[in-house]
Amino acid sequence: MEAVGSGGRNLTYALLESVGKAIVTGHYDAVPFPTEADLATQFQVSRSVTREAVKMLTAKGLLVARPRKGTTVQPPRAWNLFDPDVLRWMLERKFSLDLLRQFNELRIAIEPMAAAIAAKAASAEGIAGIEAGYQRMVAAEIGDDDPLEADIAFHIAILEASANPFYAQFRDVVMTALRTSIRFTNRFKGRTASLPQHRAVLTAIEARDADAARAAMAALIDDVMDLIADAERAA
Repeated sequence: MEAVGSGGRNLTYALLESVGKAIVTGHYDAVPFPTEADLATQFQVSRSVTREAVKMLTAKGLLVARPRKGTTVQPPRAWNLFDPDVLRWMLERKFSLDLLRQFNELRIAIEPMAAAIAAKAASAEGIAGIEAGYQRMVAAEIGDDDPLEADIAFHIAILEASANPFYAQFRDVVMTALRTSIRFTNRFKGRTASLPQHRAVLTAIEARDADAARAAMAALIDDVMDLIADAERAA
C-alpha cells in the first residue's frame, strides 16, 4: 500500500478505500492493525485524516477500539454487509460462489416482493422508469448501450417504483452486488440477460398483476440460482 492522493476530504476517502479494502481482503489477518500514528506515516497523511478514516471504518464494523488493546480488525460476522463500500470490497476479493449464492438468496427475498408491490403501487413515473430500464436492455442487445448498466438500471427501477422507502434503500447494495452477479451469469451462460424474462416482469407490473410480477421476478432469480448451483457442482 502506498501514500494516498491529496485534496481535503479526498484524503480521508482515499485512506478509507485503501485501508478498508486491505482489511476485507485479509491484509491484516496475520499482522496487528497499525496505530493511527503508523497509518499516518505509512500513507503520508495527517493524524486528523487518519483518525477520521478509522472512525468511518469502525462505523462500518471493520474495526473496534478497546482500552489498552488499541484498534483491532473485527471478524467478518461483525461487518456491515449492507454498507456498499464493504460489499464492494468483499466482491473485489477472490471470486466466491458462496458469496454470490448468498447475495442471490437475499435477492430472492427482496426483489419478487418489490416487483409485486410495484405492480400495485407504482406511479406512472415509476413504471416509466422500469420501461426505460428495459429499453436500455433492448438497446444493449444491438450494442447501443452497456449490457451490465442496462440490466442494473432495470432492477433498481423496480425497487424505486415500489414506492416503499425500505425497498428503495436496498438500491446501493443491489447495484453493487449485481455488478458481480450479472458478470458471472452472463459469462457462465455465454450471453446477456434474457429479454423475455425481464419483459415478463415489466408486463406484469404494467398490468398491475402483483402475483404475476412476483412470480416472474422469482423465476428470473431462480434461473441465476440454478446457474450458481451448476457452477458449484462443477467446482
